[in-house]
Amino acid sequence: MTDTIQHLIEPHIQDLGGFQARRLLPSDVLALVGPFIFFDHLGPAVFPPGRGVDVRPHPHINLATVTYLFEGVLLHRDSVGSVQEIRPGAVNWMTAGRGIVHSERTPDDERSKEAILHGIQTWIALPEEYEETDPWFRHHPASELPVWEDAGVSFTLVIFGLGFGSEQAREPIL
Repeated sequence: MTDTIQHLIEPHIQDLGGFQARRLLPSDVLALVGPFIFFDHLGPAVFPPGRGVDVRPHPHINLATVTYLFEGVLLHRDSVGSVQEIRPGAVNWMTAGRGIVHSERTPDDERSKEAILHGIQTWIALPEEYEETDPWFRHHPASELPVWEDAGVSFTLVIFGLGFGSEQAREPIL
C-alpha cells in the first residue's frame, strides 16, 4: 500500500436471494461519502435457465437510488406506475421522496436462458428540504450518457449533480 491510501474498505456481503451484493458503504471506517449512504456492487452472478433476480416489492423513503449495469437485465416496477427494463450502460434513477414501493426482477424472457447480473447501485441521501418530495422514476438509456476516452481509459458519466437546485431541476443531471 502507498501512503496515500487512508482506508481499505472491506465490503459487507448481503445475500439477496440467489446472488450477492457487496455493500461498501457504510463501512466501519466510513459512514458515507458525500451524499452516498450505500454503495452496492451487485454480482457478478450467473443464473441457470429458469432462475434470476427476484427482489420482491419493498418500500423506500427520503432517498434516491441509482442503478447502473455492466451485464444483464433487470425489470424495475414501482408504485408510481413505472415499468422499465435496465440494460448495460443505462441508468435507472428512482427518487423515493415521501415514499415509493418497487421491485427488481429478471424479466421473464431472460429466464429462458442462462442470465448474468453485474452492476452497481448507489443510495443517495436527499437534501432535507427534498426528503418529502413526490416520488419519481427516470430511465436514461446508454445513448444519453456522456462517454469519452483519456489516456487510453474509457469513461462514462453516470451521475453529475443531484438536480435538486430548483423546481425545474427535479431530475438528475447527467
